Amino acid sequence: MIHTIENEKLTVRIDTTGAELASIKTKKDNREFLWQGDPAIWASQAPVLFPIIGGLKNGTYTYKEKNYSLPKHGFIRYNKNVIGIQNSKTKASFSLSSSEETMSSYPFKFSFTISFELIDNQIIVSHTIENKDSETMFFSVGGHPAFNCPLDPSEKYEDYYISLEKTKNPKSYVLNDQGLISKNTISIIDDYKIWLTNTLFDKDALIFKNINAKKATLIHKTNGPVLSVDFKDFSDLGIWAKHQSPYVCIEPWLGYADVEETTQNIEEKEGIQKLKKEEIHKSNYTITII
Repeated sequence: MIHTIENEKLTVRIDTTGAELASIKTKKDNREFLWQGDPAIWASQAPVLFPIIGGLKNGTYTYKEKNYSLPKHGFIRYNKNVIGIQNSKTKASFSLSSSEETMSSYPFKFSFTISFELIDNQIIVSHTIENKDSETMFFSVGGHPAFNCPLDPSEKYEDYYISLEKTKNPKSYVLNDQGLISKNTISIIDDYKIWLTNTLFDKDALIFKNINAKKATLIHKTNGPVLSVDFKDFSDLGIWAKHQSPYVCIEPWLGYADVEETTQNIEEKEGIQKLKKEEIHKSNYTITII
């Protein structure tokens, strides 16, 4: 089922399956800002990442000496058990609670809610995670929105860059052939800018741990800013696209894929978040269409 929220500036559609953004259009010109998915390239549009981000070593982890398996980016993505609620004309919320099915791969009792709310030219994406277990809960959460780039057929991918506020020259960590984060880093930022090229993602995603920046803006070199993602509640950032594809993902993260030296014990996982019994986690990021 598709939920639609709208105001005088934007129309946004969200698919209940996976609570995934499906469309972001401006009212003034009906321009589509969200990647529309293409199975031949990348079928997703904006996966919700929980309770892990990225991949695990061999797809598995341990908790209290027991082995568990989780798919890349967790189990909200593609999940048909997500429940959607139309809160108002400008807001929709989606939730998933722990079940026998989730407990088989993630042994914690939880409730997860993500909401999308329109305010002016902004989409506020809010996460609420409640630990309903008697034990400390270990998790990651994040977004994976893909934005059309270029926006106009007359433009080129290379006409665009991403500006990272307050971040002059952070190092991007490199994934190895198994999708694990290595200790190797590369420098791809020039004067706060990441220029988009057809070779930028040859080594997969750009991964920034504990990044100082809290805002990423997609900018056309002559036409100016297109959109921005504010992620003050998130410590990490991913930027990614399939090789030579007409979109770019700007991904606020709390956590990231396993590192090469992982013990595979989720309690020791680098970047993992902790939530004590009955505690509630809240975080949000904002997409602004400029």
